Amino acid sequence: MQQKLANSKFELVQMPPQNTQSVIVSVGGACVIFDPWGHADDWVRALDMRGLKLRAIYVTHGHPDHIACAPMLAQMYGVQWFLHTEDFRLIGWGNDLLEYFGLPKIDINNARPTPLEIQSAEILPGIKMDVIETPGHTPGGVAYHFPEEKVIIIGDTLFQESVGRYDLPGGDEKMLMQSIANIYNLNLSDDTEIIHGHGMATTIGWLKHNNPYFTTK
Repeated sequence: MQQKLANSKFELVQMPPQNTQSVIVSVGGACVIFDPWGHADDWVRALDMRGLKLRAIYVTHGHPDHIACAPMLAQMYGVQWFLHTEDFRLIGWGNDLLEYFGLPKIDINNARPTPLEIQSAEILPGIKMDVIETPGHTPGGVAYHFPEEKVIIIGDTLFQESVGRYDLPGGDEKMLMQSIANIYNLNLSDDTEIIHGHGMATTIGWLKHNNPYFTTK
C-alpha cells in the first residue's frame, strides 16, 4: 500500500518483495532515489513510467535492505551513489538477507560508493538538502532534511513508536539515543513529515505524542 505525503515532490515506494520504504524525490523530469530496495529492473520500469531521469542515489545507512539496488542502478545510469564512509565496511554484510528475499547479492568489488559529505547541497533544481549524522543504528547512519519542503528521510534511526536496532555490527545504544535527541533539538515544526525506513510516515508532532524515545534525553 502506497502512502502519499503532503509534499508532492516526494513519493514513497515499496518495491517487491515488500520491505523497505524507498523514496523518489523529483523535480520536472529529474529525480534522486533514496534507499533503493528491490530489483533493479523494477526501478528501471518505474522511472520509465514516470518519465524520470536518475541523477543520483543516496542511502541512509549501509544495511543491505537500504543499498540493495544502489550499486547496480548507479552503474546502469552512470550516476553516483552516496554512503557515509563509516558504513563502507557494511557493504556486502548481510548478503544472506538479500538472498533470503530472492535478490542478487552485492559484489563488494563493484560497489564503489561515493563518500557522503556532511553538508547542505542542492541535489535537484530548487531542492536543498541538509545531511545530518545519526550514528547508533549503524556507525555511518544519516538523516536527510529538506527544510523548504518540511521533510526528513530518517532511515532506521527512529520508527513510529520505537527505535532502530543497535545490536547489529557497529550499533551503539547511547549514540542512537543521542542522535534521536539531536533531531528533537532541531525544534522542527510539528507538521514536518518524517519518512521512516520501514512502515508508515509520520510527523514531528505525531512522534512527540506517540513515540516515548523521541525526547531530548
